[in-house]
Amino acid sequence: MAIFDGDDTPWAVTKRVFSARYQALTDTISRRIMHRTLKIGVSARIFHPEPGSTGLRSKTLQYLEESIAHWVMSRDVMVFMIPTVNANSLLHPSNIRLRDYAKHLDGLVLQGGADVSPQSYSSTPTRPEWNGDRARDMYELELLHEFFEASKPVLGICRGCQLINVAFGGTLYQDIASDVPNAIEHVSALYDSHRHTVTFPQGSTLAALFSNHAEPVVNSIHHQAIKDLGRDLTVEAVSGPDNIVEAIRYRKARFVMGVQWHPEFHRAHGADLLDCTPILDQFLRAARETRF
Repeated sequence: MAIFDGDDTPWAVTKRVFSARYQALTDTISRRIMHRTLKIGVSARIFHPEPGSTGLRSKTLQYLEESIAHWVMSRDVMVFMIPTVNANSLLHPSNIRLRDYAKHLDGLVLQGGADVSPQSYSSTPTRPEWNGDRARDMYELELLHEFFEASKPVLGICRGCQLINVAFGGTLYQDIASDVPNAIEHVSALYDSHRHTVTFPQGSTLAALFSNHAEPVVNSIHHQAIKDLGRDLTVEAVSGPDNIVEAIRYRKARFVMGVQWHPEFHRAHGADLLDCTPILDQFLRAARETRF
């Protein structure tokens, strides 16, 4: 007759076997999740129909600028453009919502493009050409909200940086040259070849990330800029000559960050412009860590 004592009872042995198998299964699932290719969403630029046009110019177009997609994909992740949604469409109704994209994707990049409308921060355009794109603002603000609520990381580029500030209650200079007369030129006919130095405040994340860069240089393609900082946001970078805000981070999230320059136009390991791959890697690391 077999005698079992303590942990050697049949029930205890069976429990240990199932526990070990369960642990092995969960370890396997965790490894697969961690090694699954990341899926990053990028907000769409919007081309609105031009009056009197025919063909594609008479339609609403949503698109990606090639460099932003290729920059994110350079770290071997998949990129998906997130279109606007319209539940009330009479032509093609759908039950898909932006929160569905936030649920199934691992992170969000808000790409650059048209001005943010002053209406989006309760202001009035001081000139007609600074009306911005209110329709895109509403779409991207909802998109940002859904990814934020899903605890997914968000990286804003140029306009995207400004939109993050507005989303948390901040305001913008509608035109740097008009509103900050002593500022340097932040946009010119040189487009992405126009550049200036930036500095990282002591104690900021970017100061630690780029501690070996004495005078980093970035491109500059914006005539709007952050004026009043939104709640719970901190300044991560300013332009060297005039202290215009060049990067921000939201303090109460794992990763919600905006940079005013276009890192996708910087060459990796380039000697002239700041190699922003570490920012991308930090964003993607947050995406891996928050997908559980």
